[in-house]
Amino acid sequence: MHNKPLKALFVFNGIFVFAGSLLGPLYALYIGTFDKNVLSVSITWAAFLVATFVFTLIISKVGDKIKEKEYLLMAGFLVRAIAWFMFIFAGNVFHFIFLQILLGLGEALGTPTFAAIFAEHLDGGKHIEEYADWKLILNGTTAVGTILGGLVVTTLGFSWLFAMMGMLAVVSFFGVLIQPRKLL
Repeated sequence: MHNKPLKALFVFNGIFVFAGSLLGPLYALYIGTFDKNVLSVSITWAAFLVATFVFTLIISKVGDKIKEKEYLLMAGFLVRAIAWFMFIFAGNVFHFIFLQILLGLGEALGTPTFAAIFAEHLDGGKHIEEYADWKLILNGTTAVGTILGGLVVTTLGFSWLFAMMGMLAVVSFFGVLIQPRKLL
């Protein structure tokens, strides 16, 4: 790929997606260690979705007014890093609801912004190729991350997993931060 902005975006968002995929299907197992009620998993996940919905509505109204959109992307990485680090200390369903709301804020900050930056840097006549390149990265990193997440939890436990997720999100944050502003 010769498109430097997309290459940088793919690298740092790819690292972030990998971080998130480490937890993947293990989320329900983790919540189950605190509360055996299946409904608790559904409620905490619904809290994430509702928060994402509400915060995305807000971001949709103000996001385009921000000149340097990469700051919203970085904020999304950082908010989710903080939430993942906080998972280490969570002890009950109410903590998880709060953390899922925080993750919803991060999702609303980061995901539409990633898509907007991506769209701004598409090469004419290569839209399908460049979207396909991102899907390959997305699916590949998610598959590998899901397996590695299981290995980490099996060998080291959930606290190590959340620490790794948070650290990788911080790497994505600083990766975008150190890019020349004109690049993204």
